Amino acid sequence: MLQLVSENLRTRNLHTLVENRTTFTLDSAALNLFETHQQAEAVHLRFDAPVLASMIKGRKVMHLRQRPGFNFLPGESIMLPKNELMVIDFPDAQEGRPTKCFALEIDPHLISKVIEGMNERRPRSDGFNWGQADQNLHFTNDPGITQLIQRMVYLCAEDHPAKDIFFDMSLKELLIRLLEIESRQNHLLDPQGLATSQPITAAVSYILGHLDERLTIGSLSKMVYMSKSSFFRAFRNEMGISPVDFINSERIKMAVSLLKRSELSIRQVAMRCGFNSASYFTRMFKKHYGVSPAGFQEKAS
Repeated sequence: MLQLVSENLRTRNLHTLVENRTTFTLDSAALNLFETHQQAEAVHLRFDAPVLASMIKGRKVMHLRQRPGFNFLPGESIMLPKNELMVIDFPDAQEGRPTKCFALEIDPHLISKVIEGMNERRPRSDGFNWGQADQNLHFTNDPGITQLIQRMVYLCAEDHPAKDIFFDMSLKELLIRLLEIESRQNHLLDPQGLATSQPITAAVSYILGHLDERLTIGSLSKMVYMSKSSFFRAFRNEMGISPVDFINSERIKMAVSLLKRSELSIRQVAMRCGFNSASYFTRMFKKHYGVSPAGFQEKAS
């Protein structure tokens, strides 16, 4: 877990109780560890470089671009463009139970280099270029993202002559995964509106509307007039995951909302989300959330 790895980074002397900051500087990035030890509201923060913020411990309420405030929790990250204003509330922070997060400032030239490499070596099948949009990207960390974050946090604390080289390798992989997540979210923003011109978006739109039904690669590829192999490659190239993994991920998201309704059994939730086997559903749920559906339901009730 990220909160365990973060113990490798020791904060310097406490200078302020709100967003006390310790910075670890590398060639292509700077990792900032923040701790807040008392409740606070409307704390302003911005960076002059693109930044990936990830929660380690506690809760923040984030206000971005006049959006309603939303909870920012451990296991979640936000990718922000440079100079993006964050207005942050700390409703739960207190002495002995600080709120902790880190912010990874990334060299924009490295981001451009990674995007250029993606467009040359892995062009998108929809005719668009890979690129970083001027928007905030809020997401739940998947296992790949979590492992990379853990690795980079560890490297910041390690005294190794090749630390910057190791860090750059992990950072480039992280940026590629972030591009995939952004592409995935863009497909989910307006799947119906884009479905007529983009076959992968058409498949995504159909999947989202039929999660409780049997979905196969064969039926989806026929629907968008592609062979199975071409559809699989195009889907994975643009979404960053296979069609089956995407279907399971969306079904698990659907299950989360259903599990909060305690009158439904685990088997009922599994069936409503398109899982034919309650045991397979339990295995997939635990893979995504680190807890069984029953354990999640107990905490939510």
